[in-house]
Amino acid sequence: MPELTHRQILTVLVGLMLGMLVAALSQTIVATALPTIVGELGGQDQLAWVVSATLLTSTASTPIWGKLSDLYGRKIMFQAAIGIFLLSSLASGFAQNMGQLVGFRAVMGLGVGGLMALSQAIIGDVVSPRERGRYQGYIGSVFGLATVAGPLLGGFLVEHLSWRWTFWVGIPIGLAALVVTERVLQLPFPRRRHAIDWLGAFFIVAGISGLLLMLSLGGKEFAWNSGWTYGLTAVALLMLALTVWQERRAVEPIMPPRLFTNHTFVITSLAGFVVGVAMFGAIIFLPQYLQIVKGESPTASGLLTLPLMVGLLATSIGSGRLITRTGRYKIFPVVGLLVAAGGLTLMSRLSVDTSLWLAGVFMFITGAGIGMVMQVLVLATQNAVPHADLGVATSGATFFRSLGGAMGVAVFGALLTHRLRETIPAQLRAAGVSAEQMPTRSATQGSPEQIAALPEPIHLAVITGFAEALQTTFLAAVPFAVLGFVILLFLRETPLRQTRGHTSGEDLAAAFETSVDPDAHLADDEPRPENPPRPGRPPHGR
Repeated sequence: MPELTHRQILTVLVGLMLGMLVAALSQTIVATALPTIVGELGGQDQLAWVVSATLLTSTASTPIWGKLSDLYGRKIMFQAAIGIFLLSSLASGFAQNMGQLVGFRAVMGLGVGGLMALSQAIIGDVVSPRERGRYQGYIGSVFGLATVAGPLLGGFLVEHLSWRWTFWVGIPIGLAALVVTERVLQLPFPRRRHAIDWLGAFFIVAGISGLLLMLSLGGKEFAWNSGWTYGLTAVALLMLALTVWQERRAVEPIMPPRLFTNHTFVITSLAGFVVGVAMFGAIIFLPQYLQIVKGESPTASGLLTLPLMVGLLATSIGSGRLITRTGRYKIFPVVGLLVAAGGLTLMSRLSVDTSLWLAGVFMFITGAGIGMVMQVLVLATQNAVPHADLGVATSGATFFRSLGGAMGVAVFGALLTHRLRETIPAQLRAAGVSAEQMPTRSATQGSPEQIAALPEPIHLAVITGFAEALQTTFLAAVPFAVLGFVILLFLRETPLRQTRGHTSGEDLAAAFETSVDPDAHLADDEPRPENPPRPGRPPHGR
């Protein structure tokens, strides 16, 4: 594949970013519509599954998408993920009951997993690690845009059209991504026979599904100390043990064991996991602070998180350009985690009386730390593996980060619930509220509107209790950020390659060119054979 110009790379990036945008929006846009959906379709007991089903299938399928892209080509797999996403989005909008919606959302998660993992792997195909830094800010902007625009767009669609449009609005964007990638994305790929490790795929999906089900439903659908918790944990551990056994014997394993002998992959995966716990697990509760404690609307709370996104984008773009200029990358996630830890510590001081501008400063600091970490970990992973493992290594890094995020949401959610049972009654007693006046379920599980409607002094006691519980939650994320910092101290910084995809320099680059042009190794003045032998089948554009 010839070197692409900056303009051509930007064109490819547009298609990839459109695919990532619809995938990210699918998670954030639906949150605003959930109360309306339940009001029309019923099924309050299945409400959590509308979000959890997508999270479960997207996380569990991520390693499989990466391996399939290594076997069959990233372009065709990326387009398949878009197709799955589009069809499931259309079906979700036509759902007639909660069961159908949950099922279609689970299918949507398969597409989301592919879009998230493969978009970053394709960037590794078209841009060398040394040049990749200058483009990573654009990728970070997608997540920032989805975080802010999702709730805003969701609220507008629910209010002026229908909750069904929260699923349909992504279809034109997905179609645009399909058109752009079909027209401009040409990745050389040699065809060869493959043996798909279906048994390993089953064990991975079953193990991760059992773990995520336990984390997502524990403390909600069943008690943590219950047979369901122990049963799902046992199933998850058994399936993951069988995964290790199968991957060690498979001809073409879904998650090759050799990756876990790669120092950089192990360090970045561990760091990505704990960073996912800290960042996703804590920041997801920011809207609760803004809506419940500060009394802001969902739309306003989305706008008020802009400082977080501005900080993230500023350091993501800035660090990316510095990485391209200097070739050094380790310093950024190391410093970024220290900054993020400081930001989370400051956020643990958010209270009822904290001004919105000061809260914005705390968010900006936290976002600035995150912006120096996420994309750099993927860059380090891609730089350290051979091209044959680029897809599975990238999806592996994404997988561990997503798994950490899912675990963080579950653990910190349980911590928040536990603290609310202590802080709110304590605040009510301190306010002199009698036992007869004390609210029950609406104080801890009610919507922001229900909590805002509580009479004084009950309302002040409840939001003060919420603020104290959220302080504990943000503070609990700090040790995970510090742990990520310690892990990354052991990362060995290897020089960023100037070639795309390969790790052993000019020899592998030449081998890659030879796979596209068998005569590429000949000098310009050497005669070309009239009928040169062509090993295997010719490459194709997928």
